[in-house]
Amino acid sequence: MVDEPSVLSTIDAGVATLTLNRPKSINALDHPMVTAMDELLHGWAADPQVSAVVLVGAGERGLCAGGDIVAIHRDASALSSSGAGDAEAAACPSALFWADEYRLNADIARYPKPYVAIMDGIVMGGGVGVSAHANTRVVTDRTRLAMPEVGIGFVPDVGGTHLLARVPDNLGVYAGLTAGQLSGADAIELGLADHYIPAADLGAFRRAIGETSLDDALAKYAQEPPESKIAGQREWISQAFAADSIAEIIDRCSTAGTDDAKKTAATIAGKSPLALAVTLRSLRQAEPTLPETLKREFRVSLRSLLNPDMAEGIRAQVIDKDRNPAWRHTDHTAVTPAEVDAFFAPLPDGLELVINPAPQEDSSV
Repeated sequence: MVDEPSVLSTIDAGVATLTLNRPKSINALDHPMVTAMDELLHGWAADPQVSAVVLVGAGERGLCAGGDIVAIHRDASALSSSGAGDAEAAACPSALFWADEYRLNADIARYPKPYVAIMDGIVMGGGVGVSAHANTRVVTDRTRLAMPEVGIGFVPDVGGTHLLARVPDNLGVYAGLTAGQLSGADAIELGLADHYIPAADLGAFRRAIGETSLDDALAKYAQEPPESKIAGQREWISQAFAADSIAEIIDRCSTAGTDDAKKTAATIAGKSPLALAVTLRSLRQAEPTLPETLKREFRVSLRSLLNPDMAEGIRAQVIDKDRNPAWRHTDHTAVTPAEVDAFFAPLPDGLELVINPAPQEDSSV
């Protein structure tokens, strides 16, 4: 029996469909998938027969659950226990994957044709990177979107800090520090998606893009989203997450006076103090552009591989599943500014992320 490719592609009525095809792992991204996606997108950008691209995930569970976390654990465990430095981290498989993944994220954000991301079901981590930077982002009644990195001692990447830092009223800070799941309505409320289409209508919507146009298909099938739960919590979130430190955010959540706020305090308190502090710095001191953000995220990701919290977080959540990580710090006030600064320091010459030129649309027709 021959395995199917992990990325499938078709073109019908001028619409190119890119299918992430690892349904058993909720289409988790690996390096060959990223490379295949990039090649297809560049080819379609230059193909005058292609008018739009649609991204979907195979199976019923979701678009994409993120990256291959077990492979990342191998690198993080080896590097963080050996006293390795930036050069060793930059040469490991996870870093090579991230470099191409982040370049793909940048390409998607500036894609010259309609790029329609169907954000149905689970959309997490790397799945956000290949969808939430799109120029047309569709969520459904089944969407469960999250940037769950702090739960494994990591920091939001794939341009996630660029997206979350720009959400008003500290709702993006809330999403990044809690790693909680957002509904389709929440995603639209936070500006992480554009259109709401019930999952039952997705097939008809996709056919209509080729039969009519993207605008007509959206006009026919997009609906007003239901009420966003997070919108109803805007007031206390805005105030609590305006604090300058993780410890103070936890304290404000604890005293905000609602059950949701108290649960949020407990959720944040259990995550890696160092990863939370680095995430808060990333969101509060946002870079002006996505490429600059991705360059900084690459630095932070490499330093996360060297930090024992990442290997320990993945062990506790994914490998052993005991849900009892032994973080480097036991107190959120113990993290020093120097420790946080080290994550953002420039990499040695030749190791910084370089963003490729944008895909170019054929202009000969």
